[in-house]
Amino acid sequence: MKTIDILVFLVYFIIVASYGIWIYRRKKNIKETSTDFFLAEGSLTWWAIGASLIASNISAEQFIGMSGSGFKLGLAISAYEWLAAASLVIVAVFFMPIYLKNRIFTMPQFLKTRYNETVALIMAIFWLFLYITVNLTSILYLGSLAISNLTGGDFHLVMIALAAFALIITLGGMKVIGYTDVIQVVVLVVGGLVTSYIALRLVSGKFGYGNNIIAGLNTLLEKAPEHFKMIFDKPGVGATKAQVANYVDLPGVLMLMGGMWVANLNYWGCNQYITQRALGADLKTARKGILFAAFLKLMMPLIVVLPGIAAYVLYKNGGLQTEMLTNGEFRNDNAYSAILGFLPTGLKGLSMAALTAAIVASLAGKANSISTIYTLDIYKKYVNKNAADNRLVWMGRVTVIVALILAIIVNWKDSLGIAGEGGFVFIQKYTGYISPAIFAVFLLGFFWKRTTAKAAIAGIIGGVILMVLFDKILPGYYHETALYSAFQTADGVYEIPFLVSMGWVFFFTLLLMVIISLVDKTGGKDINALVVERSMFKVSPAILAMIVVIIGIILALYVRFW
Repeated sequence: MKTIDILVFLVYFIIVASYGIWIYRRKKNIKETSTDFFLAEGSLTWWAIGASLIASNISAEQFIGMSGSGFKLGLAISAYEWLAAASLVIVAVFFMPIYLKNRIFTMPQFLKTRYNETVALIMAIFWLFLYITVNLTSILYLGSLAISNLTGGDFHLVMIALAAFALIITLGGMKVIGYTDVIQVVVLVVGGLVTSYIALRLVSGKFGYGNNIIAGLNTLLEKAPEHFKMIFDKPGVGATKAQVANYVDLPGVLMLMGGMWVANLNYWGCNQYITQRALGADLKTARKGILFAAFLKLMMPLIVVLPGIAAYVLYKNGGLQTEMLTNGEFRNDNAYSAILGFLPTGLKGLSMAALTAAIVASLAGKANSISTIYTLDIYKKYVNKNAADNRLVWMGRVTVIVALILAIIVNWKDSLGIAGEGGFVFIQKYTGYISPAIFAVFLLGFFWKRTTAKAAIAGIIGGVILMVLFDKILPGYYHETALYSAFQTADGVYEIPFLVSMGWVFFFTLLLMVIISLVDKTGGKDINALVVERSMFKVSPAILAMIVVIIGIILALYVRFW
């Protein structure tokens, strides 16, 4: 990076920090309550909610991990983004009215209201463990890896700096996070589009078409047609190792029949990290914000997948031979940083700011969610039941600091082996260990009053056991069954595509919960059912129009790239 790049980056840092401080000072005139700190109740507009959802979601796992998957798998990895937009429609119409009508502020609170304290406590512990050891840790690791590769800086120093930047924003509470996320989204979208533009120019120039980005896109379609296929065919006899590996990651039509929906609906609808942005708003504002986020999700593959495909074409034709290496070892996750290295002076600083914005926004959002769950659902209930509001805010800030320190410690020597798994797949796979169980508990809790607390506990525990069974045990003994096909990986190990496993585990968890609820004598009149009325799910003509446009675009994209 040249001096001008550093200046551009510093300007971004100063603007975000100054804006955050200004918002924080404005709200200090009013007594800060725990609800204001954790939720910014009533103060986020629809565009701030939508921007914050995307800023928190789009992080190193997308810029680095999904670009790496774009290098390996191609456009098919965009299914996570485009089906996320469809999932956001479902969340806006059906999930959010239930949360807001019942004054739900945290996901464990929902479980307590619908089931009981035991279910809420079990899931609070599960979520804290997952958020710290998988999400927060992997975001920090991937972001530090990318920035240290680009700048030549020390990995550990970069990691500490990113954590410190996120800490500054997080300590201001959700209102500061929400409104600084608006700047973060603008920077990451503009910077991401610039990177994609440069990637297409590189491809165009490589094949003698000058700086024509249309020619660059056409060249990608010509040189890597397999990378523009959304649905992979099931590998048959004679399939290459690459074809098998691709199908294991994204198992064709089967992933659209269960696992992909479970992953997305759980993430966007039953996840403190995400829903927290909208829980402090009224229904109209929350719905607009969520649908605005859905529109932004539709364009994300252009920003995070296209550079990975461009890097693949360049690499296969003799380019990026050094840039794709880390310590002499080839890594798919180097695709995005490899492209960034070719940006001209000034734009490199802007794209670095975009990448940093994505990382910091996600770290801040995740740390705030960890803080919210621990403070409101564990500390206030079991440690200090009479804690005053200022004490809860103080504990929330302490929790943020502790969570980030733990993430740094775990990442110091890559204790989780994130580098070996590939960033995006690592997050999806290990989150998937509890996603089917969580989503089953929430879905039946929403829409079937007969579901009991005993069934919920059995579903949580049984779902995790079933996921371990499908992922670690069954494929070693049974390679081909009526439920699944297990494929031999490059390491010689048989593996069931985890999206297929997630679909079946979700189904069997639902079945288990239904059976237990039907035989559980504590059911019926004693159940703590939520307030759920059909009128809650009605939408205005404007909201309906937005939904139709979103679904229409998704269908058109699948028709074009099926």
